[in-house]
Amino acid sequence: MDNRLRHLNNLRTFESAARHQSYSKAATEMFLSQAAVSQQMRQLEISIGSKLFIRRGRKMELTQSGVKLHKATQQAFDILLNGFNDIQREGVDGSLTITSTPSFSSMWLMPRLHKFSKKHPEIKISVASSNHFEDLKQSHIDLAIRFGTSSEKASSKGLKCDCFGEDDVYPVCSPQLAQDISFDSPQDILKSWLVTLEPSGPFNWQAWFKHAGVKNYQAHKQWTEVASTDIALSAVLSGHGFTLAAEFLFLQYLEKGELIIPLDIKHPLSVKKYLVYDDNSAKKIRLDIFMAWLKEEMNH
Repeated sequence: MDNRLRHLNNLRTFESAARHQSYSKAATEMFLSQAAVSQQMRQLEISIGSKLFIRRGRKMELTQSGVKLHKATQQAFDILLNGFNDIQREGVDGSLTITSTPSFSSMWLMPRLHKFSKKHPEIKISVASSNHFEDLKQSHIDLAIRFGTSSEKASSKGLKCDCFGEDDVYPVCSPQLAQDISFDSPQDILKSWLVTLEPSGPFNWQAWFKHAGVKNYQAHKQWTEVASTDIALSAVLSGHGFTLAAEFLFLQYLEKGELIIPLDIKHPLSVKKYLVYDDNSAKKIRLDIFMAWLKEEMNH
């Protein structure tokens, strides 16, 4: 074995110091004293016969040799980590914990989950509904199904955030309400109760009113405020006015004739859909299976 490979531990410290351009930050990361980091770097420089760092103020900048060695160590450690992941990677059998909004979980996912379970009985799905952007690693969650452009900004570093399409938002109501109210123009929607989210967010009635050319909407008094779209749709299904919702949430009720879109004017904003996950997860095989099923099911 080449004698230079005796300094593998020093290479770990070197990679940290090179990444931070700081001996003190490397010392903190590696649980060493700054003096120990400095000594290891001297040993490494002696063993390869080349200077690796130059001090410039508070920074330890890499020399040309240091840049080359840093690139090599990063590649080597990546290969090792991939090897560890391959060894530790679980097969298809096992569990997945998924989080999404209460509306998506109750209105879309749960009514269809039996299809996935019938197709893949070896994969157990746990659903943790939340309106918040949960910390996936801290909460031991394997996949987040999120909506809206803020999903990318709210996703933790190191996680993939894949956009897999977008859906339109429409005002919907029960067939009976549409029959009771004569809709000659978008203005006529003000004849009914309107169910809105609180806080309303970007997919609000005000933006739809402006887009549809509805006038004097500021004077409308018949409002019902709810915390989530599933509650809003529940109210509308029973005949209580209109609500705005993404098409994928009410499509099953539309197909059954339990809800209709009497005013075919969509909201000016569409809802983008995202999958957020750790691409290096030990459960990646079953994650890929579930995400492929989800995309296929939502694109039907």
